[in-house]
Amino acid sequence: MVPDDILPPRLRRREASRYLRSVHGLPVAVATLAKLAVVGDGPRYHKLGRIPLYPRNELDAWAEARLGGLRRSTSEAP
Repeated sequence: MVPDDILPPRLRRREASRYLRSVHGLPVAVATLAKLAVVGDGPRYHKLGRIPLYPRNELDAWAEARLGGLRRSTSEAP
């Protein structure tokens, strides 16, 4: 994992994929992030020309939403 002071505030798609895996344990491929950007179900991002840049706080929020809340048992309602 890259220290916070070295990691840029906005990540390119490949970096965002690595970030989601290393920080949140979500294996999201670069191609999946690209597809989600097309259908509108992925994390929000900025565009710098044709380069998508994902703010880390948006990646964090999206990952937390995908993970859902903590549960104590399988019988708890979602």
